Amino acid sequence: MKDSTPGGGQATTIAATDPSDTIAALLRRSASRNPNTTALEFQDRRWTYRELDAAVHRVAGRLRRVDLPAGSRVAAYGANSDAYAILFLACAAAGLVHVPVNFALKGDELTYLLEDSGAVVVVADGERLPLVNQVRADGRAGAIEQVWSLLPGASETASILDTALDPEAGEDPVDVGVGGGDLAQLLYTSGTTSAPKGAMMTHSALVAQYVSSIIALDFTAEDRPLIAMPLYHSAAMHVFLLPYLSLGATVRLLAKPDIAEILERVEAEHIGSLFLAPTVWVPLGNHPDLDTRDLSSLTKAQYGASIMPVTVLHRLRSRYPGIGFYNCFGQSELGPLCSVLRPDEHEARPASCGRPVFFVEARVVNAEGMIAKDGEPGEVQYRSPQVMSGYWNKPEETAAAFTDGWFRSGDQVTRDHQGYIQVVDRIKDVINTGGVLVAPREVEDCIYELDEVAEVAVIGLEDERWIEAITAVVVLKDGAVLTAESVRRHVKGRIANHKVPKRVDFVSELPRNQSGKLLKRQLRAERS
Repeated sequence: MKDSTPGGGQATTIAATDPSDTIAALLRRSASRNPNTTALEFQDRRWTYRELDAAVHRVAGRLRRVDLPAGSRVAAYGANSDAYAILFLACAAAGLVHVPVNFALKGDELTYLLEDSGAVVVVADGERLPLVNQVRADGRAGAIEQVWSLLPGASETASILDTALDPEAGEDPVDVGVGGGDLAQLLYTSGTTSAPKGAMMTHSALVAQYVSSIIALDFTAEDRPLIAMPLYHSAAMHVFLLPYLSLGATVRLLAKPDIAEILERVEAEHIGSLFLAPTVWVPLGNHPDLDTRDLSSLTKAQYGASIMPVTVLHRLRSRYPGIGFYNCFGQSELGPLCSVLRPDEHEARPASCGRPVFFVEARVVNAEGMIAKDGEPGEVQYRSPQVMSGYWNKPEETAAAFTDGWFRSGDQVTRDHQGYIQVVDRIKDVINTGGVLVAPREVEDCIYELDEVAEVAVIGLEDERWIEAITAVVVLKDGAVLTAESVRRHVKGRIANHKVPKRVDFVSELPRNQSGKLLKRQLRAERS
């Protein structure tokens, strides 16, 4: 097998590592322990662990028959499905590198990821196959040799699901000598502040991430989790799906986070664990079906991928006192879970993102490059076996991302004497207004106190007088009325005058990517 050096493509041959330290080995052990337990449910299909393991080997065998060199990239471009999950596991078993592609991308954004990764095979669902074919028709992404479909009916060739279900496809495990140090995935950053970069994640890094998730989030095989957030995103795939499959749990997978269906499934299937982005938790908390659905089975609720406003969190916790909420914080380059705030810690620290998980060590470094004192803002940096090997084909960006072996997160935080971390903001999002630095989140939390506000984002816009003018972009609840002056007056009554927005815009929605992350770069571009 070949691995990739930090920032480069395929490079030097590495020494073989323990083959048990791989993603395929995790599934094999689960199948051995729980052969007849239902592993995965999607729509009306159910896969036992024995059946899932066999399906993975069938698809892995098909991938190997294409005679791809070890470490070749396979791009996955589609909405959630059982076939999507099987493809990831098959790539891992076959010694190939999985490249999850945001299913909302198209045109130049899609082309960039396909070209940057050098994907040789692209597997897409029916809705997105024409977009891939258009890229090829335009003469772009020349490394692509084959395009397959995820699900039946989208092309003349057999789909991934067809192969997974085909008893004639052969179930013998492929023997390609995959080790823990080999690449498993190129996990592209969301690109909210710059062009996406492919974080190189090895098998052993992701396995360490699964262990951290299981410990920090109190996972058990009896949790009966529901996963509705997109699997192309690292949180849904690596914090929830794979750790739960490692334990032998029964996972219900949905194609998308449809709130009515989520509530129906929680009641009908006695779901016990549910992860959603704050952008889904907020409307779920106001959904009319809540008055008729029994959610008593739900004991664990996780949120992450973007910041949960403190006022919104208070509403959710007071409405569902029997549910334990977990704040999951991290970033793609660590697979992604870095810290967790547990249910019993929310009361005293509702704005905190908790303490580092099992395999993560964190430090906070101030602007002078010194270890920050308790309560002093600084950049949180991580050292961990979960961390990426580097950015794919970007040696300069890789070098800039590390200092003395510590990964530089770009998140500005404070840490208290007990090690609890609280996010101030992304360092790139901090606003310099009149020479004074202001964290947008502080202003956002203040505006969220207004009952009329559904969502708000605070950004800095270039200004001749103020350097950057604090600007609030507000989405109102249906039927609500609010003026810019009333927003400014509310903020002025609670925090310092220099933090009061110079401008307040009202919009129908905020731009977000499919994982729920707010695209502040787009907001700034639209108003500059």
